Amino acid sequence: MDFRDKRVLVVGLARSGLAAAKTLIGLGAKVIANDIKSEGELKDVVEELNPMGVEWAVGISPMDYLDRVDLIVLSPGIPIDAPFVRRAQDMGIDVMGEVEMAYLLCRAPIAAITGTNGKTTTTALVGEIFKATGKKTYVVGNIGIPFIGVATETCESHIVVAEISSFQLESIQAFHPRVSAILNITEDHLNRHKTMENYIGLKARVFENATESDWLILNADDPLSTRFAKMTKAQTLCFSRTKTLNKGAWLEGNTIVLDIGEGREKVCKVEDIFIPGLHNLENAMAAVLICRVMGVGTQTMAEVLRTFPGVEHRIELVQTIGGVTFFNDSKGTNIDSTIKAIESMKSPTVLIAGGYDKGSSFDGLIEAFGDIISHLVVLGQTSEKIMKSAKDKGFQNVYRVNTLEEGVKKAYSLAQPGENVLLSPACASWDMFKDFEERGRIFKESVRVLEEENR
Repeated sequence: MDFRDKRVLVVGLARSGLAAAKTLIGLGAKVIANDIKSEGELKDVVEELNPMGVEWAVGISPMDYLDRVDLIVLSPGIPIDAPFVRRAQDMGIDVMGEVEMAYLLCRAPIAAITGTNGKTTTTALVGEIFKATGKKTYVVGNIGIPFIGVATETCESHIVVAEISSFQLESIQAFHPRVSAILNITEDHLNRHKTMENYIGLKARVFENATESDWLILNADDPLSTRFAKMTKAQTLCFSRTKTLNKGAWLEGNTIVLDIGEGREKVCKVEDIFIPGLHNLENAMAAVLICRVMGVGTQTMAEVLRTFPGVEHRIELVQTIGGVTFFNDSKGTNIDSTIKAIESMKSPTVLIAGGYDKGSSFDGLIEAFGDIISHLVVLGQTSEKIMKSAKDKGFQNVYRVNTLEEGVKKAYSLAQPGENVLLSPACASWDMFKDFEERGRIFKESVRVLEEENR
C-alpha cells in the first residue's frame, strides 16, 4: 500500500500511535495526530513529533476530522466499534490498526502468538531461539515494541515474532502470519469485548487468512482453543503436558518430545528448563513447535531453554528482606494469570492484588488460594469487589491500602521469615498507573526502599 500524500488521522498517541505517526511521515503521508489527552499531557510525544511537521488534534474528538482524511490508523486502545470509527466506515474512509499497517509494510515471515496468558513469555522465548540461530529477529507487538516501528526495516530473510492481543486483532484485515499460536483462552477484557464468545472469536482472527501452507499451534489441554482446529485451513499442531499426542509436542516421562510430521524428536528434560512453573512448561512446548515448523533444530531450542530467564514483571524474583522473598508479577493482569503465579509459590505467601476493573468475578481467584495465600492486601478500583469475594468465600485476612508503596509495607508486616510477598494484581493497571510496567517498577522501587529502611 502506498501511503505517500495520503491524509492520515492517527488516533491514540501512546507507543503504537507514536510509532505509526513517525513511520507514516517517513513514507510521505500527511499526518494529523489525535488523542483525547491535552498537549500538556502529551509533552514528550509533542516534542518528538513537532519537528516532523504533524498537524495536532489533541484534547478533542476525532469525529471533527473525518471529512479531511483518506485513512485512519488506530492504536490498540481504541475500540473498533467507537462511534467515530463506525461513522468513518459509513463515509468510505479506510480504517486500520497499527498491526495491520505494519503487516502491509513487512516483508519478513511472521510468527504471531496470542492467548489470554503466556503470550509475552512465549514471544520472548521464541525470539531468543531465533536469535540463537543467527537470524535477524524482531520481537514486537503487545510485548511493548510497536510492530510498525520496525516493519519497514524487514526483508524476507528476517523473522518477526509478534505478541498479538485481542485489542489488536479487532482491526486486522489482511494480516497473515506464517505461524499462529493460541496458547489458551480464559475470561478477560469483558469490559471491552462484552461476551466470552466475542473474545473467543477475536482470538480466532489470528488465523483467519491462513492457507494450507501455514501453521496453527494450539493447546490440547485447553478446550476453548482446541475448537479452532476445525476452523482453519492451516496445518494444525497441538502441545500437551497431560497426554501423549500423535503429532505436536508432549511429555514422555520427564522429556519434551515433538513430531511435526517428520518423526519423533527429543528436545530436553523438564528440569532443564530454566523458567519454573507448569505454565512455563506449556509456554516452552508452544515455543518449540513454533520454531521447529519454521526450521529451527532441537539442539538450538534446548540450549536456549536451559538459559532463558523469563521476562520482567512476570513472577520476577526481586529480593529477600528479613527472610521474606518478594516477587513481581505485575504482568498478572487477569485472574487465570494470577492463579498460575500462586501455583508457582512454594511457601506461604502474602498476595497484593487489585487494579482496573475489567468486569471479571474474583470468586475463582479466592478459591485458588488453598494453603498458599495467608493474607491478601488489596488496592485500586477493584479493592472492594475483591474484599467482598474474599469475605463471601470465608477468607478473612484481607487488608485494604491506598497506594502500592503502602501495600508493600503492609505485606511485609504480615509475612513471616521463609514466606513470600507476591504482587500479582489479577487486574489491569490503568486505574492507578500508565501500564503494568510502571506498576512493576514502582513495586520494585518500594521493595528497594523497604530494604534500606530495614538494614
